[in-house]
Amino acid sequence: MALARFQADVEKKLKATFRFQPDSDQITPKNAYIRRKESPSTSPSSCLFILLSLSMDASSYHAAGMVVLMVATLTLPRIAVAGNPPFSCAPGATQGYAFCDRRLPVEQRAADLVARLSLAEKVSQLGDEAAGVPRLGVPPYKWWSEGLHGLAFWGHGMHFDGAVRAITSFPQVLLTAASFDENLWHRIGQAIGTEARALYNIGQAEGLTIWSPNVNIFRDPRWGRGQETPGEDPTTASKYGVAFVRGLQGLSPTTLQTSACCKHATAYDLEAWNGAIRYDYKAWVTAQDLADTFNPPFRSCVEEGKASCVMCAYTTVNGVPACASSDLLTKTFKGAWGLNGYVSSDCDAVALMHDSQGYRPTPEDTVAAALTAGLDLNCGNYTQVHGMAAVQQGKMSEQDVDKALRNLFTVRMRLGHFDGDPRSSALYGGLGAGDVCSPAHKMLSLEAAQDGIVLLKNDAGILPLSRPAVASAAVIGHNANDPAALYGNYFGPPCEYTTPLQGLQGYVKNVRFLAGCDSAACGLAATGQAAALAGSSDYVIMFMGLSQRQEQEGLDRTSLLLPGQQQSLITAVASAAKRPVILVLLTGGPVDVSFAKSNPKIGAILWAGYPGQAGGLAIAKVLFGEHNPSGRLPVTWYPEEFTRVPMTDMRMRADLATGYPGRSYRFYQGSTVYKFGDGLSYSKFSRQLVVPSGTGNRAPNTNTNLLAGLTATPAADGGASYVVEEIGADGCEQLKFPAVVEVQNHGPLDGKHSVLMFLRWPNATGGRPASQLVGFRAQHLRAGEKARLRFDVSPCEHFSWANEDGKKVLGAGSHFLRVDKDEYEIRFEA
Repeated sequence: MALARFQADVEKKLKATFRFQPDSDQITPKNAYIRRKESPSTSPSSCLFILLSLSMDASSYHAAGMVVLMVATLTLPRIAVAGNPPFSCAPGATQGYAFCDRRLPVEQRAADLVARLSLAEKVSQLGDEAAGVPRLGVPPYKWWSEGLHGLAFWGHGMHFDGAVRAITSFPQVLLTAASFDENLWHRIGQAIGTEARALYNIGQAEGLTIWSPNVNIFRDPRWGRGQETPGEDPTTASKYGVAFVRGLQGLSPTTLQTSACCKHATAYDLEAWNGAIRYDYKAWVTAQDLADTFNPPFRSCVEEGKASCVMCAYTTVNGVPACASSDLLTKTFKGAWGLNGYVSSDCDAVALMHDSQGYRPTPEDTVAAALTAGLDLNCGNYTQVHGMAAVQQGKMSEQDVDKALRNLFTVRMRLGHFDGDPRSSALYGGLGAGDVCSPAHKMLSLEAAQDGIVLLKNDAGILPLSRPAVASAAVIGHNANDPAALYGNYFGPPCEYTTPLQGLQGYVKNVRFLAGCDSAACGLAATGQAAALAGSSDYVIMFMGLSQRQEQEGLDRTSLLLPGQQQSLITAVASAAKRPVILVLLTGGPVDVSFAKSNPKIGAILWAGYPGQAGGLAIAKVLFGEHNPSGRLPVTWYPEEFTRVPMTDMRMRADLATGYPGRSYRFYQGSTVYKFGDGLSYSKFSRQLVVPSGTGNRAPNTNTNLLAGLTATPAADGGASYVVEEIGADGCEQLKFPAVVEVQNHGPLDGKHSVLMFLRWPNATGGRPASQLVGFRAQHLRAGEKARLRFDVSPCEHFSWANEDGKKVLGAGSHFLRVDKDEYEIRFEA
């Protein structure tokens, strides 16, 4: 978004929450971190020193297209007041207006309201800050709010300057995804939606449209925003999107708790690499990869999750900007998938279509291209500035504007904004300040962090630690006592926080801390001091990794190695320590830690992502065995050599003839540091596929005669396949069958366990993946306990892949369901 606009937003939105101060234990006072917020009663004002990543304004995109790191110093009043929520249709205020008649369908009410607006009033509604219409009792509305892993400073709709000054900060999404627990994802969405509605009811919100979740595929490990996503797998991303959206929007079929928006469609996964900038990036994507990698999460969001918004990306896909593609916005989102809601652009995407991408010759042509393609709302004011002229010049019609506004006002009506005072709502009217940062939400944040942490290495069972056995501990690392390392990006003011150092101080009396590096960049390292500290302590726990200065919106990495002198520092400390050290990595994206994986002096490695407000406590509980780790990697960890692959090569499938290795566990043909799904436990679990009796090697309860009348398409490898569309919905339904996995916890600890079921084929020719995830189930088991976990298998969905034309096909012949090394063969033949 434009720099000036973001700076103005900062002045309005980042309220007195954090105070950045130098950490006296750091090597240089340039490193800063967040302190707990001051009590409103003790300080009438506060200075906020906050590190922000700011994109340059649109006029600078051509010249640089880069990220500027700035420190904004704000002096903000601290006023605690309770306000009234904005709404329309108060009793007696708008008598006789059909748009206020709750007995009518919302679509009819929205159409009535739009018909009453002048053209100027209509155009004023096309940006994310929609003007009010006082003569009709319609208040202004702010569409842009964020709720990626908790309500956020970013956006215009939420304010933290009243009775509520903090919200629950959950782990960054990639760590939450590592739990492989749909129920957990749903409950986090519910909590964020509850807190948003509560803020609205007390007058601290001017909108309830939450532009989350981000369900883009984490295609390349260098991507700065991969941390925001559920990972590299389309099945995982799809299930995450459905669960989170349903939680955020609530259970009512008629009234939304909040409106969720799945972003950024489609094939968006690059910020700035080797001169390619997201604002004008031209992605060339095969129909095959669009169909079975990039688009499925958005389709699931809409069809299953019933998301009320999809956001189109900056990306130009196959020559057409996503936000001007009628094939994408109208034919696919609104047509094939049946979106009941609106399409928004990413911020300033419409302006960039003209100013940076040169897609249309004039601003009016550009606005018309977007709206006639199916865009309903522009994040920014470009459509508001140029929309009137576009109509007057005949570039688009007033009916094009009406169509967009009907979608927008329908969503606002589903949110109850035209039903009178929302505090009178039986569903959500009782929510208030007491529902924000509630004990239940705080515990949920801790649960999410614990369940996401991934144990990658545990040589000789060094973990879990025994509290009585740890007389002293050296805690070394720049991420050990930096609250900023807990949040990632798109965060809000947390209720409270516990850094890893603070968490460990609750378990060990004698803890000595050294940052070791001046920052995550680790340009300066106190190696000698760190080695001396390690050699004089019983145990050494290192907290290393990345920060938002290496990976964030607008910034991709160029290396997968730990930055600067981190690797040499870790190696030196491990060599000096009395016993193998414990390495905890706080990162968004994956890192190449091959040196640590192979070093016997490094006894354990944990990945803790950006773990949210309770992250420090969660890590301590895992280290000391109060929580049995159960997280599994939602992305492949590639070696550094992968950085030779251009980020701009969008192909998922390998091309061995040219040396292209492919991407993600589904297609990558190369060495890995850690694989998708890797993750250890303190307990031993066994998993076994239970084969239904009497089925031989055919799918249970299926009728393969359904395929008899279909024409199988021969493949170059000698096989054949059936087009899923030709099997039909009824046929696909009849092919479904259950599969059961018997899982047992052999101890010694109780714990949660995630079972991942995959499908593989006899070979990966013809565009087939090497394997693909069918589904997953998370189950808590006591030591010695068994459970039978049911998977509902749909061959049309789970056994299919996309052919070169983008059509989903089901192969004839053998398919193998796989859980670990246990397999079950299923054959489909006419």
